Amino acid sequence: MDRRSTLTGPLLIVNPKAYLGGGETLRLARLTDELAGQFGITTIFTAQHVDLRMIAEATEHLVVTAQHMDPLVPGRGMGRILPEGLVEAGVGAVVLNHAEHPLTLDELDRTIARARATGLATIVCADSDAQCRAVATLGPDVMICEPTSAIGTGRMDAGDYVERTTRIVKEVDANILVIQAAGVSTGEDVARVLAQGADGSGGTSGILQHPDHRRILSDMYTALRTAKP
Repeated sequence: MDRRSTLTGPLLIVNPKAYLGGGETLRLARLTDELAGQFGITTIFTAQHVDLRMIAEATEHLVVTAQHMDPLVPGRGMGRILPEGLVEAGVGAVVLNHAEHPLTLDELDRTIARARATGLATIVCADSDAQCRAVATLGPDVMICEPTSAIGTGRMDAGDYVERTTRIVKEVDANILVIQAAGVSTGEDVARVLAQGADGSGGTSGILQHPDHRRILSDMYTALRTAKP
């Protein structure tokens, strides 16, 4: 099955990175799954590779997403992440080129190609205007445009970064969905990036550090549903 068709805007991404694992990740995934079904919003939920099958089996409404994969084929590759293994585990998409796991353009090109071959949707990160333009030419399904300096700060870029980089991506390929999430920590932040042209938002610290996960997720979902056509 080709998972790429499951990604439609508006999007929410919940990205625990390595802050959570095992049972903690499962609890957040179940809560997010409940709300995703309630609000009817396409939701990308990433997890550590060891937890992906567990999350996929315990949820119904999430696009369960790996935080990385490698462009290898079955055979040699000790310690690498095989795309076919992700698909078998119930994964629908993969995040690539995050600031905490950067890839060269050649690696990114080959990995996107392997993802396509196995039916996995690709969600690719980029930082600068030049990076956003270059990555867009590779044709990922979704791009996360984020200035590295704003990641985890709880403060969004005060300038025109969201509008500018979203426009750059859309000028290259209007079919690419753009997530803007760096520094996003409230429903109002989500509404702001959507008003500036983005197709989705979400994040890590803005969700995980909030004292009430249900409340912050509900606020973000409300902003997304309000913007939904």
